[in-house]
Amino acid sequence: MAVTSAVIPPTACAHRLLGEWRVRRGRAVLFDRDDTLIEDVPYLSDPEKVRPMPKAAEALSLLREAGVPLGVVSNQSGIARGHITPDQLRAVTRRVDELLGPFQTWQSCPHGPDENCPCRKPRPAMVLRAAEELGVDVRRCVVIGDIGSDVEAALTAGARAILVPTARTLPHEIEMARRYATVAPDLPAAARVALELT
Repeated sequence: MAVTSAVIPPTACAHRLLGEWRVRRGRAVLFDRDDTLIEDVPYLSDPEKVRPMPKAAEALSLLREAGVPLGVVSNQSGIARGHITPDQLRAVTRRVDELLGPFQTWQSCPHGPDENCPCRKPRPAMVLRAAEELGVDVRRCVVIGDIGSDVEAALTAGARAILVPTARTLPHEIEMARRYATVAPDLPAAARVALELT
C-alpha cells in the first residue's frame, strides 16, 4: 500500500501534464462550406446538388495524412429566411460528409444577418465553439474560406486565416487577407500553408 501511495500521485500528475501538452500542441483546420468545400448553390436544400469544389478532396487528404482534425464553420441563413429546414440542412451535411468527410465538428449559424447573433460570421462564436469541441487552443486553428467574413471570424477569434479567392471574392477582401492573413491560389496550397501555420 505504501508503494502504490507513493507511485500514484506522480503517475497521475504525469498523465495530466501529458494531456495538457497534447491539447496545447493540438491543431485544427476549419473550413467554410459554400464556395470553399462545395460549390455554392443558394439555399442548398437538396443533397443531390452537392458538388465538391476543385481539389477539395486533395486538400483534405493532405491534412488528414498529417493527422489534423477538421471542421466546418458555415453561415446558413436560409433557415432563418425560411428557404431551407433544419432537416434539409442535416441531409446536405450528411452528403458533404459522404463525399468529403468525415469532419470532427460541424458548426452552422441558422440566423439571418439582422438577428445580431454572436455566431454568424464575421463574428467569432462558431470558430471558438469548434476549437472547444476539438479540444484545441483556438490560436492553433486555421480557418480556410473564400470571403472576408471567413477571415474576420478567424482573426477575431484569435485563429489564423487563409483566403482562397473565387470569382465571387471581392477585391477589398483579397487585399484585407493579404494584409492580415494569407491568400492561397487553391485548396491544396491552403492546406500546405495551414500545416506550416499550425
